[in-house]
Amino acid sequence: MAGFVLKLARQSAGATQDQFAEAAGVDVTTVQGWESGRRPLAAMQTRDFLRLRSTLTRLGAPASVGRHLHEAIEADVVLAAAVDAGPAWLDPAQHPLAANVHRRSLTNLITWPITGILPEQLRPLAVPARRRGPTASQPVLYPDERARFFDHLLTLADRACGPDQALLRRQAVYLLSFDQRPASVDWLRGEWARASRQTIHTDNVNRLLETRSASVALAGRGDGDVLRDFTAAMATGSTPDVANLNYWAYWIGELREDHVDDAFMLHADPRSWGGVHLLEHLTRRVAPSSPHLPLNLHTLFTLIASRPSLLTDWPHLRPPLEEAVEVGLSTDELTRAERDQFAGLHYALRIADR
Repeated sequence: MAGFVLKLARQSAGATQDQFAEAAGVDVTTVQGWESGRRPLAAMQTRDFLRLRSTLTRLGAPASVGRHLHEAIEADVVLAAAVDAGPAWLDPAQHPLAANVHRRSLTNLITWPITGILPEQLRPLAVPARRRGPTASQPVLYPDERARFFDHLLTLADRACGPDQALLRRQAVYLLSFDQRPASVDWLRGEWARASRQTIHTDNVNRLLETRSASVALAGRGDGDVLRDFTAAMATGSTPDVANLNYWAYWIGELREDHVDDAFMLHADPRSWGGVHLLEHLTRRVAPSSPHLPLNLHTLFTLIASRPSLLTDWPHLRPPLEEAVEVGLSTDELTRAERDQFAGLHYALRIADR
């Protein structure tokens, strides 16, 4: 992963491997080793990594390249641990999936070789490059590696049941949602059935997120009713909504402080982050065709209800939201709750326009 991001960064600077090698003071075979993954960037000493990053920015790569490389190395560590272990159990205290709460940018790097979707944060690096022959367009997990990766996630999801393993389990369940194999889909359905029968207590964010992960995963598989049921259950109290908003804010990077467990979602003050980026993010994700419409729409509605000033203080946010709401209201295949939420957003927009 890190080697491919390095390649994109070099190409974004308009440098060939030879030019980059000369600027970095290394042999071109070393650059080829970095980019192919034969020489893992994770094995670099810190001073060498900083020198590498500085070389890229001097050549013209964006200043953000250091952050992208660091995240890519973290993604490599997660992937390597899972692929190496396969169905074997690893010590939860040492597992890289339990090191910190993942953001969207990191998760999209981990799943890039599975989905084939270029992570959004890397798009500024993706410039057309002259090619001398066939080259990979994305990082690759071979079929046996992919099977071992998902086998390991299934082991974690099934066995990580202790209170101190909640983050490990939740993040394994989320990544397991990208597995198309029937055994994993059946496991997720069983997890939903188990989690949905249990009451979500106001102080138990783990229970909330366990149910959320399973329902989001199944919605992506076409089981939309489970996500509607989860969203309806979440709407019965204010605490789940606060946790949900904080989760989203952290996920997309509005809540900037890193966390090593999920407890912050209950205690972080939603006023500590602005909401502009979250509003933009959700506006693009409330298309009626989205399998995750129930959760995205509920979150958007809750966000505007809790801070209507977003629409008055940032008028440029209104036209895209107005368009999304109009599309939603013109759709027949909505539940009563979804239609009411679109109508509520329409009313909030009318008030903001006065």
